[in-house]
Amino acid sequence: MANHATTRAGEAHGSAKDYNTGFILSIILTVVPFALVMHPVLPRATTLLAAVIFAIVQLVVHLVYFLHMSRSSEGGWNLISFVFTLVILFIIVALSVWIIWSMHFNMMIN
Repeated sequence: MANHATTRAGEAHGSAKDYNTGFILSIILTVVPFALVMHPVLPRATTLLAAVIFAIVQLVVHLVYFLHMSRSSEGGWNLISFVFTLVILFIIVALSVWIIWSMHFNMMIN
């Protein structure tokens, strides 16, 4: 007997095994970069690159195992809304950085 919760659309939300797998992966993806930073064995640039890569992988793990985002989930609307959110977030952050840089540059001229 499967231990899956379903939505109104009838799609599975995951099992205890999926949650445990995501949890274990999250712990590993947190501990490894933490250990690399606390006990530096790699050059700084390599450590930074490794931490960023681990963060991106952990983001994907959270999206798949905890938020249950996939291309098939509810006809792909979850994925589309997530991509739209990323685009809006990128626009807001990029414009904020541009405005702050512009203000800093113009204030330094005087």
